[in-house]
Amino acid sequence: MSRFRRPRPEMLGLNTASLPDLIFSVLFFFMIVTHMRKVTLKVKYREPQGVELTRLTKKSAVTYIYIGKSLQGQGHSGKTVIQMNDRLVTPADIADYLSAERSKMAPEDRQLMTVSIKADRDTRMEVINEVKQALRQAKALRISYSATQKK
Repeated sequence: MSRFRRPRPEMLGLNTASLPDLIFSVLFFFMIVTHMRKVTLKVKYREPQGVELTRLTKKSAVTYIYIGKSLQGQGHSGKTVIQMNDRLVTPADIADYLSAERSKMAPEDRQLMTVSIKADRDTRMEVINEVKQALRQAKALRISYSATQKK
């Protein structure tokens, strides 16, 4: 029998001193990279597909108009509606809304203001023409249409 026992190797604890630094670094990374959605969609919107597409260059001077079927619970079940920001509007309201948006913009962005129409692929051209006529009355002549690249 031995009088001396071998000391068992002691399990070392995990050093967690740098863990808060790592957590805050990851938190700051996600805070910087993530952007929040500014508009809650109230219309059912499926983008049409296109072949010759270009990207908008300056997105700060862009106003979006969403056109599509109303989502459930919005009161206009199955009807084609127009949404600007978080409001459902009629073509007659577009001119007033755009003048309010134009007054909020910086003076150098007012000349570059572009209206981007995001219409559902099944939207009738009649509704889009009404929106275009309202944009002409509001003197918003720069119009773009959103689509995805055709595969």
